Amino acid sequence: MPQFFDALETRSVDQRADDLTQALPQQIALAKGLRGYANSFAEVDPAMITDAQALAKLPVLRKSELGKAQAARPPLGGFNAIPVTDFAHIFQSPGPIYEPGGSGHDWWRMGRFLNACGVGRGDVVQNCFGYHLTPAGMIFENGARAVGASVVPAGTGQTELQVQIAAATGVTAYAGTPDYLKIILDKALEMGTSLSITKAAVGGGALFPSLRQEYADRGIACLQCYATADLGNIAYESEAMEGLIADEHVIIEIVTPGTGDPVKPGDVGEVVVTTLNPDYPLIRFATGDLSAVMAGESPCGRTNVRIKGWMGRADQTAKIKGMFVRPEQVAALVAKHTEISKARVIASREGEMDVMTVQLETQGGDPDCFTASVAEVLKMKGNVDLVPPGSLPNDGIVIEDQRKYD
Repeated sequence: MPQFFDALETRSVDQRADDLTQALPQQIALAKGLRGYANSFAEVDPAMITDAQALAKLPVLRKSELGKAQAARPPLGGFNAIPVTDFAHIFQSPGPIYEPGGSGHDWWRMGRFLNACGVGRGDVVQNCFGYHLTPAGMIFENGARAVGASVVPAGTGQTELQVQIAAATGVTAYAGTPDYLKIILDKALEMGTSLSITKAAVGGGALFPSLRQEYADRGIACLQCYATADLGNIAYESEAMEGLIADEHVIIEIVTPGTGDPVKPGDVGEVVVTTLNPDYPLIRFATGDLSAVMAGESPCGRTNVRIKGWMGRADQTAKIKGMFVRPEQVAALVAKHTEISKARVIASREGEMDVMTVQLETQGGDPDCFTASVAEVLKMKGNVDLVPPGSLPNDGIVIEDQRKYD
């Protein structure tokens, strides 16, 4: 069993509440002085925001609003508390949305998760998250440094080389999306190459029970975290594998989708997160993800609140192959081709891998004529299925997630 990352993880309920009483007003005061919050926080008294109940009275910040603010005040919309040039990195995610990154100790708070996975000094981590423009690669790189592990900055693709470098460098841990590890393991088996991977820290997609069991059968303990490019790590699994434990430097609320109103304890709602990051204070940032709070504490000894994990999207946005597909992208695909009257994206699973099928209503034709547009607009390749006009359901759904999460 790994050691706790720090003493914060085992604080009593009262101690955590007392600490929040000190930290939260300071963070609200910091945010109030930033241009991004100038209008919404004009009447806010930071000294009165000392707990989650008071925090719930503040407005929710949505990604669409963040994008508009960034367009008006590039690149970070006035939500940064230090100059842009003081950040180690600036990233761009689809939208586009820009996110800052720091290189200080555990800036993204991912070390806490890697520690829970048993990763630490003496481990070599094959980091298969992307390093290009989006921050996932650097998020896990920073976390690995926080626990003293070495990193192979592998990214994705070139599977034979992934196997070769894992074998040559003695990789003991994998970091990446849940299903890409299977690709590496299967290729290693095909090549007759023995790997030493016994730990896996995954995110960016759903970890299905059957896939976790397959890894366990291969001698690999696989745990997952819940993180975003804007917020860093939000919650993570421990060896107890009972829900996701909230990070010690965020406040998680579960609210009725489309509002800022907290739901009843245990009810499903949208995840809203406030970070205590002094460089980039996001206050009541709506993730668009659905989850619910779990009762009680984790058997592992960590005492912070737990959530049930990812339970879908408050909107129709879906994460497929580790990338978000949004309704506006589907609309853009239809607008690109006058011969398409309607489109529907279906996310499914095949052989423990995500599959994207794009159904297009059109008067016949060749599906290959649309494959390039699908890859361009949706940012990934997918199967194209042409269907007659009027055959898609008139239910308002443009992204249908058929994957099962239990």
